[in-house]
Amino acid sequence: MSVASVHELTATPSLAPLFGKAALAGLRKRGTGELPSTVYSQRGVRVDYARLAGYNRVCGFGVRDALPATYPHILAFPLQVKLMTADDFPFPLVGSVHLANRTTQTRQLRADEPLDIRVHAEHARPHAKGTQFDVVSQVFVADTLVWTDVSTYLRKGGGSGEQEAREQLAPPAARAMWRVPADVGRQYARVSGDHNPIHLHALTARAFGFPRAIAHGMWTKARCLAAFEGRLPEAYTVDVRFKAPVLLPAKAAFTSWRQPEGWAFELWAAGKPKPHLSGTITSS
Repeated sequence: MSVASVHELTATPSLAPLFGKAALAGLRKRGTGELPSTVYSQRGVRVDYARLAGYNRVCGFGVRDALPATYPHILAFPLQVKLMTADDFPFPLVGSVHLANRTTQTRQLRADEPLDIRVHAEHARPHAKGTQFDVVSQVFVADTLVWTDVSTYLRKGGGSGEQEAREQLAPPAARAMWRVPADVGRQYARVSGDHNPIHLHALTARAFGFPRAIAHGMWTKARCLAAFEGRLPEAYTVDVRFKAPVLLPAKAAFTSWRQPEGWAFELWAAGKPKPHLSGTITSS
């Protein structure tokens, strides 16, 4: 195993030029090769309270001093993009599909804490439709690891893995019906920095093969997690798999049920038992 090369960043990477670089890289990267051992690190990251309040509003969380478990993903996102647009990263960012996301916090993070963030990629492996790999983000407070996020991506093409079995976790009995507005992609982009055109407008989404704009996967995860607010321990893992995109505007059905180790939940299109997302919450 190669020794990791740590790149210490003194400021948060600017996303606009990185997205431009990602668009150009998509024309030349072939999606083959080993993942780099590079680690991107940024120390002393501070939470912007206005941005946090906007995030909580868009995703359905209440106003509080503790960070939602999904919020540090927003802080790590610029480092993730920096990593995935680097010249030595084999897979183009444009066209990579977010398959799953697992977040673990060992305790609640406070909005006033300075956070040290580290991001790296690992575990490239076969998938039925191509190659999947993990982007791992970690948050430390005073040198103690308190939060870990694993985003699994798929780069389509030349698949050789076995097809995953499709199973539905629960019968289609909704506990809540959510109206998802047409502009939720733009709302989430403003608070997250993720201005992927597939989420912003129908016209830009059609250029990438979608009939309408689609909701961010991490918005759907956050919105589902917000439904459990006040019922979760300080330390837990929330693990989701993204199934089918939420075409905007939408009416989505949310259901959840108890399991011995915690909770399970799904979000699916209203009137259709095919889930957009399925997930579990377990105590850490």
